[in-house]
This record gives sequence, structure tokens and C-alpha cells, in this order.
Amino acid sequence: QFEPVESGGGSVQTGGSLRLACAASGYTRTSHCMGWFRQAPGKKREAVAAEYTGDRSTYYADSVKGRFTISQDNARDTVYLQMNSLKPEDTAMYYCAPCAPVGGIPSGYNWGQGTQVTVSS
Repeated sequence: QFEPVESGGGSVQTGGSLRLACAASGYTRTSHCMGWFRQAPGKKREAVAAEYTGDRSTYYADSVKGRFTISQDNARDTVYLQMNSLKPEDTAMYYCAPCAPVGGIPSGYNWGQGTQVTVSS
């Protein structure tokens, strides 16, 4: 199986921006959706944003609505997550993954290594 490869993480101050990128290993064409997920220390991994392949509808967690934007470049098989107005609570390891909806929430599979995002106050 192929794993997505994430990049673009780093350390920023509160209010800063980062753009994550994901080489999707073909999943932009074959998966039900592509999503970004994150896991902070001591917490469960959660879905942050996803874009559905069929109708291009999107999902955003309430905590990131209005600040994060997911997009795809199918020609480059790449998925992006633009993160603005970052907060310390956004600090986590971020993962890109193919996904499918489970109870209306994107559920990922075939995880990559992730990219670390750290937001300092």
C-alpha cells in the first residue's frame, strides 16, 4: 500500500500561517475523500478538514472553521491545508490521508509519517 507524504510543518507564533502539502500517492483519484487529521500529545487523532472526491464538498472541524482551507491539485496529486490565524491549541502532528465518511465524520486510513506544527504564544 502507498502512504501519503506530508510536508510544510514548522514552528510559528500565535496568529501566524502555515501551508501544509501532501503528496497523495494517487489517492486523490481513488479515495472517497482526502483529509487532514491531527493528533496532539495525549489526545486522540481528529479530523481537521476533508474534501470529497465526487462533489468537492468539504468538511471542517468546528475548531478550525474560518481559519483553515483544504484544497487539491489533482494534476499534481497534491492536497494542501492552508492554516491561518494559528493558535497554540493547533499544535499537533498533522497527517494527510485518504478517507471515507463514518457517521458523517471523515475517517482516515493508510497513514503517513505526518508533519509537526507547533504554535507558540
